[in-house]
Amino acid sequence: MAYSSRSSRRAALLAGGVAVLGLLTACGNDGAGSGPQKVSGTAGPATETAAKDPAPSSPSAGAATPGGSKSASAPAAATSSKAGTGTGTGSKTSAGGRCHTSELRASVGRNDPGAGQENFPVVLTNKSARTCTLHGYPGAAFVNASGGQVGPDPKRSSGSPVTVTLKPGQSAWAGLTFSNPEVSGANTATPAALLVTPPDERDQLRVAWTAGPVPVSGNSSSAFLSVFSPGTGP
Repeated sequence: MAYSSRSSRRAALLAGGVAVLGLLTACGNDGAGSGPQKVSGTAGPATETAAKDPAPSSPSAGAATPGGSKSASAPAAATSSKAGTGTGTGSKTSAGGRCHTSELRASVGRNDPGAGQENFPVVLTNKSARTCTLHGYPGAAFVNASGGQVGPDPKRSSGSPVTVTLKPGQSAWAGLTFSNPEVSGANTATPAALLVTPPDERDQLRVAWTAGPVPVSGNSSSAFLSVFSPGTGP
């Protein structure tokens, strides 16, 4: 009887174990079934994200192309603008503008003395092929044979500057005046040349001086320059 009871209990335990194993198997099958569904569900969005990634790269590449074209055309526009400006300046200069030193020839006219004064016209002639202008006073300085300045710079006499237009071959003159040293008693020197600087220029023109002594210090030693007027002298 005891053996029979133990056998019955063992059979019952085996039956319970089989039932539990069956239940676990069923649960395991449910988990396996839901697993692929989750993987399948997440695979869809991942594929969509991958499909969207190239989309931003495509507009980026498109933007780079117009940007590159714009950058390439900018220097061309600047160069064209610069060349246009240069051409405009050249056209304006050929039609007018101030006379440059290299376009002029300087000379000193004949003395026209009066009332103890020495009066010389300083003449600038347009030797270029274009029309140009002079406005205001010339610069001037007496120099010796070695180029050293003799006496002070001439001063400007009162006057109203006008613009003198010089066609090729035409001239303008400014008066150079100083007191006769024999009358004034000023100390004198005999210069070798007169350096003439056109208005608004830095380069000078050298003219041989053959008119004798000029006052350099002492009484009434100043020389004066007038504004430019058309022609070669009074």
